[in-house]
Amino acid sequence: MQWSSDSKVGLAGLDNGKEYITPDALLAKKQRKPSSTIYLMLGFVFLLFGWHFWDGRRVLGVSVGGDAAVEEAEKAEEAAVRWSGITPSTHLEYHDCYNSTYQCARLEVPMDWNCTDGKGSKMQIAVIRLPAPVPVTDARYGGPVFVNPGGPGGSGVGMVLAAGSGLQTIVNPEGDLGGPSDDPNLKIGKYFDIISFDPRGIGLTTPSISCFPDANSRMNWQLGKDAIGLLGSSETALTKHWYRSKARGEGCSVAMIPVEEGANYVGEHVNTTPVIRDMLEIAEKHQDWVHKQLKEPHEPKELQRRQEPVKLQYWGFSYGTIIGQTFAAMYPDRVARIAVDGVVDPNDYHHGPWFTNLPDTDKILWKLFEHCAEAGPEDCPMYVEGGSDAIMASYDRLLRDIWFDPLPVPASLTRGPDVITWSDMISFMRMAIYQPLAESKFVADVFGALAKGNGSAFADWKQSETAQSCPTKECKLAGPYSPPCNRQNGGDASSAIMCTDSPGLGQLDISAFSEYMEALANQSSVLGYWWSHERLGCVGWKAKAKWRFDGPFTGNTAHPLLFIGNTLDPVTPLANAARMSKQYKDAVLLQQDCEGHTTIASPSICTAKAVRNYFQTGATPKTGTICPPIERPFVGRIEKEEKRNSEDQRILDAIESIRLSLRLSREGW
Repeated sequence: MQWSSDSKVGLAGLDNGKEYITPDALLAKKQRKPSSTIYLMLGFVFLLFGWHFWDGRRVLGVSVGGDAAVEEAEKAEEAAVRWSGITPSTHLEYHDCYNSTYQCARLEVPMDWNCTDGKGSKMQIAVIRLPAPVPVTDARYGGPVFVNPGGPGGSGVGMVLAAGSGLQTIVNPEGDLGGPSDDPNLKIGKYFDIISFDPRGIGLTTPSISCFPDANSRMNWQLGKDAIGLLGSSETALTKHWYRSKARGEGCSVAMIPVEEGANYVGEHVNTTPVIRDMLEIAEKHQDWVHKQLKEPHEPKELQRRQEPVKLQYWGFSYGTIIGQTFAAMYPDRVARIAVDGVVDPNDYHHGPWFTNLPDTDKILWKLFEHCAEAGPEDCPMYVEGGSDAIMASYDRLLRDIWFDPLPVPASLTRGPDVITWSDMISFMRMAIYQPLAESKFVADVFGALAKGNGSAFADWKQSETAQSCPTKECKLAGPYSPPCNRQNGGDASSAIMCTDSPGLGQLDISAFSEYMEALANQSSVLGYWWSHERLGCVGWKAKAKWRFDGPFTGNTAHPLLFIGNTLDPVTPLANAARMSKQYKDAVLLQQDCEGHTTIASPSICTAKAVRNYFQTGATPKTGTICPPIERPFVGRIEKEEKRNSEDQRILDAIESIRLSLRLSREGW
């Protein structure tokens, strides 16, 4: 096993003039049997929040800081009110929380928004607010900007705790705050709250979705999944995963279906549509709360403005773009600002079969090898002489060698023995595909050592990703399936949301799924097999949404939308943003010239300023605007620092803080 350039294999789907000899093709040739499938490279990484590599959580999200950020903040909290001490209310009653930096509330809403008699089950939505640096009585107060990290299954509370300050810096105006202002006629910048919430079934919102009695049983399930290997890793992987998914899907979803006619169960009300209505309700209740803070309106115009129907200001990432686009389609007259970054095609998402996500995925791996060749051996441990073709061939050779001969790794002082497999390798590569700037060097270091027969660093990483799930005291007291036992339930909620948003995902047999899986593998050799795990999670799912808006996803909105996309994105290609921007009146597409999932993957001062200008003034960038990044993977800085002023540096620091706090989910989109 070595990192060399004498391999004759290449990456399928790329114009490098080489044929990729896949591991199973080689195995079939060795066994003199016809090859039935093409096992190519698979990769992945988020968004939202560290356990196992491909557990199907938050397939379209960016943050991982979420659940972990909530737990760490609660551990450090002393005087502030905990969530369990907040009584749900039909009004927003904010309480200082997390060392009084934030404000938290639990808003009670109908489980079924179409139930008009006021009866029926309720949801308690966990809401968090990072207050603007000015009081709501200040003329510079711009109201709330709602944010969502994606998923589905991502915690909005976690996102604000992890990245709210950086997001607020970007949308707020340039320069220092200055003194108070009570003149509403001054042409000054607006200062915004950052508000988010845990959507239905997720995190701190109750009731939650739980497919397992506690975190320990969920971890055991995941360990069994890891032991099988990824789809495409063996002839039996599909059969094993299929029936495991069916057992989980049937058991979990049936528990969410009402036994009595007319009853409400959470599994029928966690899809995107009621979440849109929840967000509008939060915005309206926040406006009511603001009114209460205004003892005397400044003048009649100000009173009139604050009594107008509330309009939404929103910034969503990945699956969060589904929320933004759906809101704009359902309530076009209630749009003040909606920016969507890393755009999912809502028609493909809601109606299936999920074929619009991967057209650019393989190009990212090729681009990384080009950056590696440009950087040279000092900055890229995967470098070999001969350019990007040679680096690609070396990677292919290493992947093939591991397929035939998994690498045993002896125990160390901190972990037990391990084995590095093909599934491990392609699951690990996903990090570099999703977040090239943040993860490529680390991935290259580990692969460089692996090529020399040293798997210690890889085994250390695998160990670090294994969840520790000893039951808490609160869990033992509350009992199985209780919220204290299932705080990290993003995977369960993700399935509940996706499978009811797109009911056709699970309506196929194992033969049809096998064809779908192969079609995805042909579409992308890097992510195709992994992506098929997402749809597999809906096999056997019985619960169906009671209220489901499925289009058309168009609108003559009160204000133009801002669509944002990277030149190359592994799961939300730029073509999605370009196509959907034409569906909403006067919407504009902003392109960031980089690789990775959402613009968070690669800081760009240009993009951040465009987003700030949009929220501050409503102006969209000129059509055709392309923003450069600050740096490239392996290559480093491409922007000259001497051209950067103090405000540019302030913006860059904010972007970097967001990027570092919202590291990609290692178990979902």
